Amino acid sequence: MFGNANKSSEEQNANKRERMRGTVILMKKNVLDFTDLSSSLLDRLHEFVGKHVSLQLISASQEASDVEGNGMKGKLGKPAYLEDWITTITPLIAGESAFGVTFDWDDDEDIGTPGAFLIRNHHHSEFYLKSMTLENVPGHGVIHFICNSWVYPAHKYKTDRIFFSNKTYLPSETPEPLLKYREEELESLRGDGRGTLQEWDRVYDYAYYNDLGDPDKGAQYARPVLGGSTEYPYPRRGRTGRPPSKTDAKSESRLNLAMSLDIYVPRDERFGHLKLSDFLANALKSIVQVLKPELESLFDSTPEEFDSFEDVFKLYEGGIKLPEGILKNIRDRIHAELLKEILRTDGERFLKFPMPQVIKEDKSAWRTDEEFAREMLAGVNPVIIRCLREFPPASKLDAKVYGNQTSTIKKENIESNMDGLTVHEAIRHKKLFILDHHDALIPYLRRINSTSTKTYASRTILFLQNDGTLKPLAIELSLPHSEGDQYGVISKVFTPADEGVENSIWQLAKAYVAVNDSGVHQLISHWLNTHAVIEPFVIAANRQLSVLHPIHKLLHPHFRDTMNINALARQILINADGFVEATVFPSKYSMEMSSAIYKNWIFPDQALPADLIKRGMAVKDSGSPHGLRLVIEDYPYAVDGLEIWFAIKNWVQDYCSFYYKEDDTVKKDSELQSWWKELREEGHGDKKNEPWWPKMHTREDLIEVCTIIIWVASALHASTNFGQYPYAGFLPNRPTISRRFMPEKGTPEYDELVNNPEKAFLKTITAQLQALIGISLIEILSKHSSDELYLGQRDTPYWTSEVEPLEAFGRFGKKLAQIEERIVTLNSDGKHKNRVGPVNMPYTLLYPSSKDGLTGMGIPNSVAI
Repeated sequence: MFGNANKSSEEQNANKRERMRGTVILMKKNVLDFTDLSSSLLDRLHEFVGKHVSLQLISASQEASDVEGNGMKGKLGKPAYLEDWITTITPLIAGESAFGVTFDWDDDEDIGTPGAFLIRNHHHSEFYLKSMTLENVPGHGVIHFICNSWVYPAHKYKTDRIFFSNKTYLPSETPEPLLKYREEELESLRGDGRGTLQEWDRVYDYAYYNDLGDPDKGAQYARPVLGGSTEYPYPRRGRTGRPPSKTDAKSESRLNLAMSLDIYVPRDERFGHLKLSDFLANALKSIVQVLKPELESLFDSTPEEFDSFEDVFKLYEGGIKLPEGILKNIRDRIHAELLKEILRTDGERFLKFPMPQVIKEDKSAWRTDEEFAREMLAGVNPVIIRCLREFPPASKLDAKVYGNQTSTIKKENIESNMDGLTVHEAIRHKKLFILDHHDALIPYLRRINSTSTKTYASRTILFLQNDGTLKPLAIELSLPHSEGDQYGVISKVFTPADEGVENSIWQLAKAYVAVNDSGVHQLISHWLNTHAVIEPFVIAANRQLSVLHPIHKLLHPHFRDTMNINALARQILINADGFVEATVFPSKYSMEMSSAIYKNWIFPDQALPADLIKRGMAVKDSGSPHGLRLVIEDYPYAVDGLEIWFAIKNWVQDYCSFYYKEDDTVKKDSELQSWWKELREEGHGDKKNEPWWPKMHTREDLIEVCTIIIWVASALHASTNFGQYPYAGFLPNRPTISRRFMPEKGTPEYDELVNNPEKAFLKTITAQLQALIGISLIEILSKHSSDELYLGQRDTPYWTSEVEPLEAFGRFGKKLAQIEERIVTLNSDGKHKNRVGPVNMPYTLLYPSSKDGLTGMGIPNSVAI
């Protein structure tokens, strides 16, 4: 213990003059962007003339702070430079290069313990900085700096780029030498709210959805601004700063799709270079620019319909042959890799799609009533069905505006099919359920039906049988009254039939329900309730929570790529005349309708237990696991979802409890409070006065909020996204549009239904053109990327330096692995009929992990596709 005292002063000074070695991992632009081959040459040229990449360590030690020269900031070490840039060979497979860097460490420049570093890129091109690792730091050993950021040439920035070590600090516990750097970095990320943002900008800011319409293109392309009004409330999206359109100052101008999909999002929010979604962007662009117009021209000249289900099956078994002229045009304009992906060329057959799981084992089971009902519990939209609590079903629409909207389903329509129970008894025993798409659609239905769509608002009543499966009892289809909304609706009730034209009519009634459910799924369950509502959390976190903050580190993986996929969606999916309007029944009213539904969005209700209780699908029960008892024991989404939910919550509780020992720490966390305030008042600003927002005063508040965010971004999104192709890739199972009303007796349409029910069915639902475009789209959107990170995974084991959070995260991963095993067991035991169903398709959408591609399973960390 007295060893140092015995050393000579000369030996001690020699120790202080030791050099500290570091390893920097980065990816050069020329490796990631083959279209910019000149970058490598120019970067080498800059190296030759002395324009290097420099790094300076920043002290986190109090005794090394530079009060006079650096304004209470940590003392800066001497500049060091990346070594051997010119001679370092980049391994092209991984795209990563490792560079050495040597920092001086002597008497005059003793910087104590490094807590951050500045980096200046004096090259011509940007590079992707993954990490820096310091070896043999005196008193500390190894220090990791996890960067994962694009670094542009220094002249592009107003302030130097800074990266902190993987040590985590609450604001009040931040070493004083790092505090100013922490604050300034957040200020730079907020920007000044002015100007058009460029690719190198790192600004996170808010805007309304005022970029969906294109009024400069014509009045038919104008769309209302969503957000900022009581009429059209909406979550905020990331600001781009593009100038307003020429025609309407409230609308933002749009990019020319023929030129670019390069919509601004902060550069670090862009898709990674290995991500399938890089390919996705180009594939979507090719479909909308090339395939869609060519197919439209084909179907304009030679109108085509599916005449039978066998015609639809050919899409998966043989494909459709395109005329050589159209095929040549497509070939000339689409890259070979994309051509193979979106056309599936196979000899002389084209547009051949993978077999959707729903028809893989049995081509007709999808038409059964049991499968129709099962998919409400284990399909791609299992979040709508609710327990029926009153009969007849009532409406919450304003009777002064919409008249009497109470259901016309009567007891005599259903009681004969309820195992001897009366309606009152069935409700008391929680045996009746409803899939209700009435109130959401009625306010828009008159306008929707003025387009090519011809559809109804639907209510479907179901009965819980003794074997745990649901049986549909009645479907009510409603239209606005011909004399005006104030007169209510005109409704018809349909009940099951096994044969004859009555069965054909029943199959059509189910199809209209499926059309409703497809639109609500795509616009509400999927887009609004995951993609749109999460983006403000991403923006607010980057503006108000430092990368040093524990909650930033907790949530950051669950924000990956969300801003990028949402920006792509605004450009080609949910925009005026985009994919959604072309293929989903509300057409030009799609996004406006989602705004109306957002009026009822409540953040605490996004918690799975709260949602299940609100829908009457679960009741509180202290004697049941997790304190909840499911009303339908075999409800696969809820069974698997609750396991995932509580695994997330336990992980979040362990993590937050490490940093927040008491409630007072939450209240006094300045960054946390700023984040929560801005999220409510800006990000979800149209909801800022709602009383249901958690107060963020206690650890319990914090744990619940973070659990909801992670659940929505991971498991909820996975459950509503990755089943799209497995269930809806076969369009008759989940049609997205209906083109004519239920045929009436005495009409040619009714005669056709009698004589050729398959053809009549197919002429009613999604047309062949929309089907081909829609299937092409959802196939791409249902795939996992090759660099997907799933729940329980991180991109580096060094994401934090604290041991206890790392151990808790390890336990989280092990719990998820156990859940996977349990799901496999439940799916294979044969007792739970709703888990597999007549189509013999196991419920795997909440299986935590997956391989890449089209799997129908796996929970990615974030809303990334």
